[in-house]
Amino acid sequence: MSSDWFWETDESHRFVFLSPNADKIFGLGQAEMFGRDRHTISNNGSDTSFWSAYDAALEARTPFRDFVYPYAHPDGEPRWFNVSGSPFFEDGRFRGYRGVGSEVTSQYETRLALFEQVRRFNAALENMSQGLCMFDADSRLVVFNNRYCEMFRLGKEHLSLGMTQREVVEELVRLGRYQKGLTVDKLCEGTRTSLAIDHAVPVHRELADGRVIAVSHRPMAGGGWVATFEDVTERRRTEARIAHMARHDPLTDLPNRVSLREARTSPRGDAGDVLAVLCLDLDRFKAVNDAHGHAVGDGLLRAIADRLRSSVRDVDLVVRLGGDEFAVLNRVHDEGSAVALAHRLIDVVSAPYDLDGLPVEIGASVGVALDTEGGEDIERLLKNADMALYHAKSAGRGAARVFDPQMDETAQARIALERDLREALANELFELHYQPLVELGSGKVKGLEALVRWRHPQKGLISPATFIPMAEETGLIVPLGEWILNQACRDAATWPSDVSVAVNVSAVQLRHRTFAQVVLLALASSGLKPDRLELEITESVLLDDTEANLETLHLLRRTGIRIAMDDFGTGYSSLSYLRRFPFDKIKIDQSFVRNAETAADGGAIIRALVGLGASLGITTLVEGIETEDQLASVRADGAQQVQGFLFSPPRPARDVGAMLLPRATPDDAAA
Repeated sequence: MSSDWFWETDESHRFVFLSPNADKIFGLGQAEMFGRDRHTISNNGSDTSFWSAYDAALEARTPFRDFVYPYAHPDGEPRWFNVSGSPFFEDGRFRGYRGVGSEVTSQYETRLALFEQVRRFNAALENMSQGLCMFDADSRLVVFNNRYCEMFRLGKEHLSLGMTQREVVEELVRLGRYQKGLTVDKLCEGTRTSLAIDHAVPVHRELADGRVIAVSHRPMAGGGWVATFEDVTERRRTEARIAHMARHDPLTDLPNRVSLREARTSPRGDAGDVLAVLCLDLDRFKAVNDAHGHAVGDGLLRAIADRLRSSVRDVDLVVRLGGDEFAVLNRVHDEGSAVALAHRLIDVVSAPYDLDGLPVEIGASVGVALDTEGGEDIERLLKNADMALYHAKSAGRGAARVFDPQMDETAQARIALERDLREALANELFELHYQPLVELGSGKVKGLEALVRWRHPQKGLISPATFIPMAEETGLIVPLGEWILNQACRDAATWPSDVSVAVNVSAVQLRHRTFAQVVLLALASSGLKPDRLELEITESVLLDDTEANLETLHLLRRTGIRIAMDDFGTGYSSLSYLRRFPFDKIKIDQSFVRNAETAADGGAIIRALVGLGASLGITTLVEGIETEDQLASVRADGAQQVQGFLFSPPRPARDVGAMLLPRATPDDAAA
């Protein structure tokens, strides 16, 4: 069937003739087509913009050629018709149009699809967030989008199709779009290098205004390439911020421990200088935090960081290790120079601060490690400086110490001791020894003080002076103290009912939230009455978190447990604590007894302290009685109880019975 047909319309442009094959093409008989115009048989007859050229020709009665319109076929599938026509006249009068029509559905749909692809391509090109340029095999520009022009601030006069890639680059350089130093040759060479790589690797270009553009080049089949341009300025800044945050302390903006460990180069110095690491720890910082709050503490740390930064050279590295610890990495001439720097930093940090009108004073201790071996092992130096800092803090506030190998040996010994201490707790290798507390008036033993001993499998009996400080430092004193309390109460429950037991309590124990519960459970499980337990504390217990500790002591005393202050008279504020808490006993430190034999003020102090206790209704006990003369002296001074080697050294629990026997006095021996 031919796809062409002839047609004729009247003066009103309605069909009056169609060739015989038209009914098959239109899907309608001639009777149904006659009297209708093209607007009524199309499926877009009301689209005036579409039909404007056709309608204009009809109105002017001029010929029209190749007008294509969509026909509404009865089967529901649209057809596309191409029609051409010319007006005809009879006797000079317009009678209508005659012409030919053809169905072009297949050709027109292909053309429409192509138009749609082009439309979509253009829409995608102009809506890209990236700039795009396409060059053909001759390196000539064939496509670019508006985003590319916006990115490089190019107007219509700067860019045109057909320009070579080099001409485009020359224009950008001429306009000063790239940073100085990026020449036309360098930029073109960068493009060639990028295209030669098998996988696309973005090339980063820095623009004169500070922006960073990532350029990717992708070759096309048959020659040419596509270049895409992405503004990565903000991404670069974000990455830089994240990298900075990972290696810097957020509070002070100093480099952190990660930055110190990643250091690949040490500070510059003169020939022969050695690398030094100084670890600095603040003294009394916790007191500032507790007294004034964390906001003031944070402000103080920032002020310290500023002082440290301004006290060293620009090439030196100041680091915040965490908490109230800092480190300085620099080069020094010798050990003396390092120590001098350490003391200078102590002075700088210890100078008074004014934090928004609040005066604050703290101190600092410093540990120093020198790279005498030349390996510049930052991790090892940091460890050594930390060990030296430990020794500096042990020596008192405001001290500086230089690491020496002996410190490492000491540290290893401490580590071994801590390990053994944990094993001893797990295997119950501790035992209690007891020393009697004697009443001077009757000579009877009124109580016994429990003193812990550690029986080491290899080292034998270890003095508490060796392991108690470590137990307090590591927190092991809490489980050890619980064991001591339970064992002492169990032992005392087997003694006569008028004999009490005294147990020493450290500040770490008392501060622990379960301490009161541990004491009461020890009494309950052993059956010992509360009034037969005496807890001995030192002034340091009340110096630390005073209100909370006093509250715990009041709670225990209300149950009937007696509270004694040990080593009384050696602290600067002991008298103030006697006013704040109703102690049942004060134990006068043995140093006054020793001084009484060589200086008159020792005896005077004992008399004064005994008198103070008597006036307050507090029992007084003098420690360290080793001779009959000392006993006679404290008896004359009015002491009520005594303790010391004259009566008995600390002995195992099995010897308690012998210690409870009446002691023979000099008068008894004479009789």
